[in-house]
Amino acid sequence: MDHERVIRDVTVRLPMASTVVEACRWTVTALARHAPATISVLLHVHDRLRCVAATGSWQVFSTVPPKTGIVGRVYASGGTAVVPDVADDPDYIPVRPDVTAEVCVPVLDPAGRPIGVLDLQWCGPTDLGPWRDTAERLAARLGARIVALGGPPAESRSEKLLRHAAALTSASTEWDLFAAAITAARDVSTLSAAVLVLTGPSGPRLGTPPATPGELEGRIRAELAEAGPAALDRLVTRAHRHGVGYTLGEARHPPIPDHLPLTRAGVRTLVAVPVGQPDDGGVLLVADERMLRPDPTTVNLLELLAGQAWSCLDRLRTLARLREQADSDPLTGLRHTGPFGQRIAAATPGRTALLAIDVDGFKTVNDTYGHQAGDRVLVRLARALEGALRHGDELYRVGGDEFVAVIEVGRPEEAVRIAERLNEAARRIGRTISVGVALPRPGESPEATLRRADQALYAVKRHGRDATRLAPA
Repeated sequence: MDHERVIRDVTVRLPMASTVVEACRWTVTALARHAPATISVLLHVHDRLRCVAATGSWQVFSTVPPKTGIVGRVYASGGTAVVPDVADDPDYIPVRPDVTAEVCVPVLDPAGRPIGVLDLQWCGPTDLGPWRDTAERLAARLGARIVALGGPPAESRSEKLLRHAAALTSASTEWDLFAAAITAARDVSTLSAAVLVLTGPSGPRLGTPPATPGELEGRIRAELAEAGPAALDRLVTRAHRHGVGYTLGEARHPPIPDHLPLTRAGVRTLVAVPVGQPDDGGVLLVADERMLRPDPTTVNLLELLAGQAWSCLDRLRTLARLREQADSDPLTGLRHTGPFGQRIAAATPGRTALLAIDVDGFKTVNDTYGHQAGDRVLVRLARALEGALRHGDELYRVGGDEFVAVIEVGRPEEAVRIAERLNEAARRIGRTISVGVALPRPGESPEATLRRADQALYAVKRHGRDATRLAPA
C-alpha cells in the first residue's frame, strides 16, 4: 500500500470543500477506496461526539458521550489509540460483529485541541502501524480545513428547540421549568437575556430567575420591578392582544411607552411572546443590548418554546392540585390522615403538642337534621378552629367528627391555653368541643402520644364535655 498516494488522493479535494460536512464526507469516501475498513468521522457538537460522515457498516453510532468507548477516550485524551484486538479493550463499542482491530486518531485544530476523531475499524489482518501514521496526517489536514470553514457544525435551531423541549418536560418544579425556559429562549434566539412575566390571582409578577441571571437580565428585572404591576400588566396585555412582536424600534423612532422600562435597562432588541391565556398566562421577553432584527424563523421557534413551556407549567400545576387533593379532606379542605402520620412522626419530645378534638353531640345533629347539616357543621367548625390557631399550627381531620391539632410550644401550659382558645372558637359558632392535650415523652412513639391525648379527651367527655384536659406528663 502506497500511503503517500492515499494521503494525496484523500486531501486533494479538501481545499474545495465548502462545508464541514462536505470535507468530512469526502475524507471518508476517498479513504474508503484504499482502506478495507469501516471509517467514520465524529465531531464534538454541543455535548456529544456526533457522527458527521461514515461508510456503511453494521451500525453507525450517531452520538457518543465524550468519554465513552475508544472514540470518546481518544477525544478526551487527545491521543491516538491502536487496538490490535478489540476484544481485549474494555472501551470498545461493538459496531459490527466481525471487527477485529481499530485505529482511532484525534482530529485536532491548529492549536492542538481535539475537535473530533477519525476512526477506522478492520475485520481482517492489517498492518496497523502505517495506517496509524496515515490516519494522523489525514486527521491533521481535516482538522485544519474544519477550522478554516468555521469549526464543527453547530446544532440547528430546531435541534436546539427539541433538546430544550425535553428539558422542559422533565422539569419537576416550577423553578426548574422557568430556568429551563429562560435558558432555552437564550439559546434558540442567540439573544442574551430572557425574562418571564406571569399573571395570577394577585396580579402579574416576574418569574423566578435562574441561578445565574446575566447582567442585562438583571437590569431588566430591576427596571420592571420598579415600574410595578401596572407596567407588567400592560406588557402582558399587549402581547396577548396583538400577538408576538419583535424589535424594539428603529433609529429615530422612539419606543412605545409600554417598553420604556426595557429601554432604560439598555434593551435594543426585543421579542415579546404571549404565554398561555391572558387571564392566567403571561409574556416571555427575550432581549439583547445589540440592535438586531430577529428573523421570522427564530420568532416562530420562540412561539413554539413558549407553548411548550406553558403546557409543562400547566402539567406541573395540575399534578400539584392532584397531590393537594390526595392529601386533603374533600369536605373541610383540611389535611387528613396521610400527612398527619408524617407530621407526628417528626414530633419533638417536650415541644410538639397533640390536641385531640371531638365535636360534642355531633351524632345528634346527623340523626336529627341529616348528614348534610352535619357536613355544614364540620365545615364551619373547621374554619373556626383554623382561625383560632396561630400561624404555623396545623389542623387535621382524622375521622368523622374527630380533629387533631399539632402545635409547637415551650411549656405544657401554652398548649392548654391554645386548646382553650379552640373551645372558645367553637362556642362562638354555637357548638362545643372536647379537647385532650398531650406532649411526647422522651422515647415515646407518636402513636402512644396520640393515645394519651385521646384518653384525656375521653376524660373530658365523661366529666361533662366542652372543656380541655392535659394528659399526665
